[in-house]
Amino acid sequence: MEYRNPFTPTFGIVPPHLAGRSELLSQFADAFDQGIGNPNLATILVGARGCGKTALLSCIAQEALQHGWIAVKVVAAEGMLADILERTLEASAEFLDPKPRKRLSGIEVAQFLGIEWTLEASEQENWRSRMNAVLDDLAERDLGLAILVDEVTASVEEMVKLAATYQLFIGEGRRVSLIMAGLPKHTMDLVDNESVSFLRRARQRFLGAVSDAEVARAFRASVEDAGKSIGEAALGKAVEAIGGYPYMMQLVGYCAWESSRDSSEISDEHVEQGIFQAASDFRVGVLDSTYRDMSDGDRAFAKAMIQVGRDCTLAKVAQAMGKRTNYASTYKARLLGRGMIAELPDGTFGFALPMLESYLAERFGL
Repeated sequence: MEYRNPFTPTFGIVPPHLAGRSELLSQFADAFDQGIGNPNLATILVGARGCGKTALLSCIAQEALQHGWIAVKVVAAEGMLADILERTLEASAEFLDPKPRKRLSGIEVAQFLGIEWTLEASEQENWRSRMNAVLDDLAERDLGLAILVDEVTASVEEMVKLAATYQLFIGEGRRVSLIMAGLPKHTMDLVDNESVSFLRRARQRFLGAVSDAEVARAFRASVEDAGKSIGEAALGKAVEAIGGYPYMMQLVGYCAWESSRDSSEISDEHVEQGIFQAASDFRVGVLDSTYRDMSDGDRAFAKAMIQVGRDCTLAKVAQAMGKRTNYASTYKARLLGRGMIAELPDGTFGFALPMLESYLAERFGL
């Protein structure tokens, strides 16, 4: 019997079972049901690379569709506003009236990208006026619009324009949601931008490590739904190696499944082989590039963290570096912004990426 591998260690692909995000998705489902006024309709998902932001955005888009909203997903880049407009028209083609209307004319449902606009003073019309026309049409059919933006960054002018225009949409009582996702530093820069200071009131959801219990549940469900089984001991080894990191779960699962080949059960040995291969892939694909991107100051800060050990504080790390705290704080902010380290509720901080500490210790000869 041929078994299809259910694990997807490819960025952006939604796995069959998303670990540890069910409560968050439930809150978004409620938000789409309730509509205007629910604070979750303006949310920023913040987390390190590989924590599942992109997959979560796709799941939120699915929730929107199931609750009477059109959902469009784009990446923060130049041209994103035009892309949002085109994706909105494309996604809503089956709902909008194909007849010529007061605001839009010449619409062919089968060819929605060939739109002929007939707004007054068309030479001066902007993205907001075009979107208003579409939103009016959607509102007549009791449809909302969920805009989901991945890899947000304030360095993209159109990203700032989108956020500013969204505030106007909300002020006009339009049924629009804006869900964004990005790295800590990039989202922080966007929120700090004075042009869109209202985003400081948006919900910020920090996507940290998933609990071992949730990882075990999702891992087992993925295996069993695809027709195989896995014992408690093998599952425990996999969960320990995953360390609550969503991308690592997909990588370990994929490699363990491939090691089991045509077997109907993923054994301890299969998991051990999978962990070994996953660690190798993660080192090459994530850790090596992470290390190359670190400056000398970044590396000095990370080395001091390893020397301090658990319960790192800025004062302790600065002392280990032989520097003042204001100097060390610069590199703490850099590593936080790139998602390499994370702050804990008690004010201490530690490495956020799995295996990063041991990898760096080896690099530094510690």
